[in-house]
Amino acid sequence: MITILTRKIIAASISSTVFAIFLGFVLPNPFGDGNISSFPNYLLSSVTIIPVYMVYSFPAIMIYGVVTSIISDKVGEFISVKAQEKKAELIVSGALHIVFGLILFWFSLGASILFFITDRIMKIRNNKYKWMDSIKSLAIPLLTWLICMGFVWWTDSFLS
Repeated sequence: MITILTRKIIAASISSTVFAIFLGFVLPNPFGDGNISSFPNYLLSSVTIIPVYMVYSFPAIMIYGVVTSIISDKVGEFISVKAQEKKAELIVSGALHIVFGLILFWFSLGASILFFITDRIMKIRNNKYKWMDSIKSLAIPLLTWLICMGFVWWTDSFLS
């Protein structure tokens, strides 16, 4: 159980960061204000909104995503054992990730699919993750947030 939890925490750190960056570039101006008609304005809007997306998505993915992912995997394993079909675990777990991901429709669905893919890649690699690995993985979203906020501060200080 410990290795599952540590792997899920690492997957949440990676997927929440990738999700926030992806969302920042796909939806750089969620409120419709401001001008993003040029590439520099688009880039500035994207990098500016990424920390905002991270503030909301990281805790949700870390708490809700980890818990529901563990539930999905355990239910998938249970059904796989009962049906004596190894592929059932992947299918059931994937379907439950999608169902749990529908809580906020498209936003959370994208995050849950990304989380599922990240976790599956880590599971296939079959590494034994320790608590220190999961704690170190928290540096990924923190450093991304700090870099984006540093960029925002730099542009506000020197370009305005």
